Order: sequence, then structure tokens, then C-alpha cells
Amino acid sequence: MTSLDKTGAADTLTGGPRRRRGRTGRAGRGVPLPLLLPGVVALAFLLLPLVALLVRAPWSSIPDQLTSTEVWQALQLSLISATAATAVSLILGVPLAWLLARTKFPGRGFVRALVTLPLVLPPVVGGVALLLGLGRNGVVGQWLDSWFGITLPFTTAGVVVAEAFVAMPFLVISVEGTLRAADPRFEEAATTLGASRFTAFRRVTLPLIAPGIAAGSVLAWARALGEFGATITFAGNFPGRTQTMPLAVYLALQNDPEAAIALSLVLLTVSIAVLAGLRDRWLTTS
Repeated sequence: MTSLDKTGAADTLTGGPRRRRGRTGRAGRGVPLPLLLPGVVALAFLLLPLVALLVRAPWSSIPDQLTSTEVWQALQLSLISATAATAVSLILGVPLAWLLARTKFPGRGFVRALVTLPLVLPPVVGGVALLLGLGRNGVVGQWLDSWFGITLPFTTAGVVVAEAFVAMPFLVISVEGTLRAADPRFEEAATTLGASRFTAFRRVTLPLIAPGIAAGSVLAWARALGEFGATITFAGNFPGRTQTMPLAVYLALQNDPEAAIALSLVLLTVSIAVLAGLRDRWLTTS
């Protein structure tokens, strides 16, 4: 063995090449100052309002604020309506996600764009659209009222409808992405063994995409809990009936800022809990 071969072998055994790559990697990871300063400013910009909320919170009076009748009604209604909106999103959104991921039909891309439209649509515009569609004189709402006596606007059911409208796209996108990542050959194998398409979906596909459904459900629930614009436009702001926590925060900010801060802290806690629950998706590095 030549001296060059011996040196290479020794470097390999002692990790010499790794040290050289490590020095190069450390040099490559240097952060340019023109990128570091805007990045730090952006981080401070995002964290400052949250820190200010924690600093200015009336911690001593928060228990009394959260146990008041108005706050408790808003909290209870928010939890119930967000859960109901998530259930509606699951019942309707999972089949829609399967259709977008597993079937081919003309205009599928356009339909997918329409599904994601509520994500970028201003919530107030969504509320106006719901009024025109499901209001008492709406395109469909007039028939619901005359045929079945169902009136959705300015009711608790209207809150659920408004929240489901803005939250369902989060679940559909999450489930569709999981379906596209899942191998469709498992479904095909089940159908070749005699299972129907629905049985294959229920017994094979659903267990495979369960993590995506769970993540989408959490996102939809959190979005429904924080919905404001579509809710106040379509369902109004009636305490005990349609006043959810975001609406209560807006109203309390004008009359009782401490109550507004207390409710904001509750919503902040829920948001942090949602992020912690999805840490496997967003808080891990490759």
C-alpha cells in the first residue's frame, strides 16, 4: 500500500474527511448580514404583539373575567360551534378530498381552486355570499324557508355554517395531500379481492390517511374557533346565541378591555396548543 493509500485509509478510519466536510459546512452556514437583520426584525415584528399581550394581561383578575356569565357563554358557544363545524367539515370534506385525489373529471383543477377560494376570500365577503345564498331571500335559503321552515342567518346554526364555510378547505387540503401520498395500489388490491370501492375506502384508505384527517381536523377546528368576519356578517352578534369568542373580544374591547385581554389569552392558548399538537409536521427539521 502506498503512502497516499495509507493516508486515505487513516483519514477514513479517523474521520478526517468528515472533519474537512464539517469545516466546509460550518463556513457555508454563515449568515450574511443583509439577511440576518431583516430576519431578526421580522421575528421581533411577529413576537412583539404576543409578548405585549402577555405583559399587559391583568393576571390577577383573569379568573374573575373568565367566570363571568358573558364570557362563559361566548366560550361555551365557541367550543360547541367549532366542534360542530369540524364535524360538518369531516362528513363533507373527506369525500370531497377523495374525489379530488382519486378521480379524474373535467375541470378538476378548477374545482380544486374553488375549494381553496375561502382561504383567500375576505371573511366578510364570505359572510355576504352566505347571506345571498342561504339567507331568507337567498338563492337556496328562500326554498329552505318556504319548504322546511329553516332559517339559518342570525341563529346558532348559522354560526356553524359560517365556521364550516371558512374551515372546511383546511381539512380538504390536508386530507387530499395525504391521499396523494398514500399508495393507491392498496385500494386496488382490496377491490380485486372482492371489496367494493366504498369498503376499500372504509377499511383500507381511512386507516392509511388517519394522521392527515386528524391534522386537518385540528386545523379546521382552530380556524372555526377563531372565525370572526363571516360569523358576524351571516349570524350576527347576539349574546348567548351567536356571540362567539372573537366577537366577544371585539365587543369587550370597546367596553371592558380586561375582559378582551382575558378572552384573547384563551384564544392564544388554544392556538399554541394546536401548534404543539401539530409539532410533528411543523416543528421538526430534516
